[in-house]
Amino acid sequence: MTKYVIKRIGYAFLTIFLISVITFSLMNMIPGGPFLSEKAVSPATTAALNKKYGLDKPKYMQYISYMGNLLQGDFGLSLKQTGRTANDIIFSTFPVSARLGGISIIVALILGITMGSVAALNRGKWGDSVLMVVSTLGIAVPSFVVATFLMMFFGVNLRWLPTMGLKTPLHYILPVATLAFYPMAYITRLMRSSMLDALNQDYIRTARAKGVGKFSMLFKHAMRNAIIPIITYVGPLLAYTVTGSFVVEKIFTIPGLGREFINCITGRDYPMVMSTTIFLAILLVFMNVIVDIAYKLVDPRIKLK
Repeated sequence: MTKYVIKRIGYAFLTIFLISVITFSLMNMIPGGPFLSEKAVSPATTAALNKKYGLDKPKYMQYISYMGNLLQGDFGLSLKQTGRTANDIIFSTFPVSARLGGISIIVALILGITMGSVAALNRGKWGDSVLMVVSTLGIAVPSFVVATFLMMFFGVNLRWLPTMGLKTPLHYILPVATLAFYPMAYITRLMRSSMLDALNQDYIRTARAKGVGKFSMLFKHAMRNAIIPIITYVGPLLAYTVTGSFVVEKIFTIPGLGREFINCITGRDYPMVMSTTIFLAILLVFMNVIVDIAYKLVDPRIKLK
């Protein structure tokens, strides 16, 4: 297992390196620059700013310089937010996004696993049909449509819930519901299919023959095997939560990393674009490594190579 972990970490570093190269290349291929604005800027001023931030150097030297600083933990200076470093912006806004995303993932997992299990136990009945309709809607409807509907219905029409910021626990309800809706629906369908397969295994038939109750049969015998596909989905779920939070944070005016990421792209803030992309890539890649290792902990029969 140690050999496998070392190999996966090696692949993770290679993936992050390739992401940094692709991001830097695409970022510099886009026409325009960070110092263009509605107000006219003289060529002399633009040249002075480019020299100050090292943007007058050849592209390969800019990349080497940035990566050298990155290896020392320095993400660089923001070109748009004067006096602030990328480190300061990322580590002050990421906890907000992480808290929102973490709650959404927990809600999606709890509801999705529960609903999928209930649907499997009531296969062909009205409860199964209702849950399948809800899960199909959750997969088909984009997050920005869900966010707009929830905001208009619960925030504007009924005025039950706040729609901007994250000041109180009530402020979390709408953005968490928006972020959790799609993964909850997907997990419900995935869990139902996996649970139905587990319930048709020989050891479950033996448990039924011995008079084991439904609850014990479900959670003690079938759940451990049925939940393995859900663990597989945790990696993509993290990616969806991170990228989905960009839109949600913008709609609900949440001061998280997603909103900063959108702003730095529209403002051509090159150090922030590189920093946020690499930071999120590191997070997602290493979370996928942890998920891969978790397979072994859940099911010792799985062989890691």
